Amino acid sequence: MRLKPMSIATAVALSLCVTPNVALAQSQNLKAKVQKYFLQTLQTKQADEMKSRDNFVHNTPYSAPLQVQIKVKDVGQTQKMVWDAWCAANNELQEQKLLQPQSLKLGGHSTWNLPASLEPNAVLPYYYGSKGVAQGKLPLFLYLHGSGPKEQEWQTGLALGNLFQDAPSLYFIPQIPNEGEYYRWWQLAKQFAWEKLLRQALIDNNVDANRLYVFGISEGGYGSQRLASFYADYWAAAGPMAGGEPLKNAPVENCANMGFSFLTGADDTGFYRNILTYYTQVAFDSAQLSRPLSVDKRPLFVHRINLLPGMQHRIDYRLTTPWLKNFVRNAYPKTVLWEDFEMDGRRRNGFYNLQVMARPSENRTYYEMEINNNVVKINVSDVKYTCVEQEKQWGIEMKFSRSYAQAKGGRLRVYLNQQLVDLNKPVTVIVNGRQVYRKIVQPSLQDMVNSCVTYFDPYRVYPASVEVSY
Repeated sequence: MRLKPMSIATAVALSLCVTPNVALAQSQNLKAKVQKYFLQTLQTKQADEMKSRDNFVHNTPYSAPLQVQIKVKDVGQTQKMVWDAWCAANNELQEQKLLQPQSLKLGGHSTWNLPASLEPNAVLPYYYGSKGVAQGKLPLFLYLHGSGPKEQEWQTGLALGNLFQDAPSLYFIPQIPNEGEYYRWWQLAKQFAWEKLLRQALIDNNVDANRLYVFGISEGGYGSQRLASFYADYWAAAGPMAGGEPLKNAPVENCANMGFSFLTGADDTGFYRNILTYYTQVAFDSAQLSRPLSVDKRPLFVHRINLLPGMQHRIDYRLTTPWLKNFVRNAYPKTVLWEDFEMDGRRRNGFYNLQVMARPSENRTYYEMEINNNVVKINVSDVKYTCVEQEKQWGIEMKFSRSYAQAKGGRLRVYLNQQLVDLNKPVTVIVNGRQVYRKIVQPSLQDMVNSCVTYFDPYRVYPASVEVSY
């Protein structure tokens, strides 16, 4: 029997039936490869950090072996695939998971064991729960308690969390693992905890990634002021209370693009908290005057810093979270200010869309980035601090001057997406006044995977990057 030749129409019809299945199989295979890479990376990082403090301190940049170029029109679909693979890998990772939240009134709690390499015998108990009737994704508040007996402080944190008028919301209320003169919320083991919290919370569909807040009272005020500056690219707003860090420990510039509330009693003289809060107020006011708006005309330094008349160390704590909750993070600011400082000997290797591949020196580095009309301008400076005021009783360095010198010898990766530039047009990058790049940027799977591992943030799966030396 002789077969009739297949018509063009029939061939096209059959190809349309087959091609989607082939494409689907290829897509599933690629997702499986990405998920495998994510899981292996997470497992390696987990094992390394358990072994050695240095492995946590020296967090080297990632370079995924996934060299696949992506068309601009396919960026959104590929970003979703990458994020889904990241979530699946995290769910598969063998670790202590974040408690499933119930009503905060029930006091649901669990514990995380922190690496002994970072702090011996460190177990972090925490409450985690929700308030009010859920309406889609919820804001998440991280509350840090004061330095009294830790069990009592933790219980007080739960009571206050239920009292504050910020529902519907989620609360993570940790208890500090160890007590004593040398245990603080900003030390390495706690940095491990905060990054674990961010990583696990951001894959939870109940959490609004653009409404994360950190605040605390007394010792928690000091801690939340430092964390506000160190992790500023994650927070929508921060609210230290009854604290007062010297600004070397919490550079104000990093808090551009977020809300910042700071309330201290005007008569809270312990460790000069009122004076240091005032210095913070002056610094924020000065920053606002010098840079009132970002490139895209957004207010840069929205803040409320008040010394409350007649108050000492105890103030009205109810004022902070309702103010914080008004803020939503801008995940893609076109003006970024970042003083890359160390906290307990460790520095971040990424901030917003910037990633440090090699530092120009051991000094602090200050980055100023502005993006306008597909032109990325970055100034990089070495920063030197000089103490200009030191009190005599405790030796606290109260006030500083800073000097800046143009940095040389560093390497920087600048992540880009459609919200920051037009990926269909050439991008120009100028560093310290010198043009170092000008061409159309090619989106790639590698950039999406690298940025996902770096930031573990659904809004920062960047499709493209430019790497520059200066």
